[in-house]
Amino acid sequence: MGRSINLSLTDELRAFLDENSGDGTLYATPGEFLRALIREHKERQDTARFRAAVLEGYDDVRRGRVLPLARDLRSMVAESKRRDRKGWGG
Repeated sequence: MGRSINLSLTDELRAFLDENSGDGTLYATPGEFLRALIREHKERQDTARFRAAVLEGYDDVRRGRVLPLARDLRSMVAESKRRDRKGWGG
């Protein structure tokens, strides 16, 4: 499954890790806690990329850079690339 990693932590970070893992916490081990933090950070990055793509799509619509859904996807991609080179005027 996984590969290990060794971390050097300051006393403050180690204390934080210990406070958030073990008995009476949500995470049984420090490893579980760290994996959850990494997953959360990855999810935030994925969400930011998705949001940027959606905003880019809205901007394309605002600028008239849209094609009617009338052909197969390959043809539409080729046409959008052609229009990127030559202009979206028509």
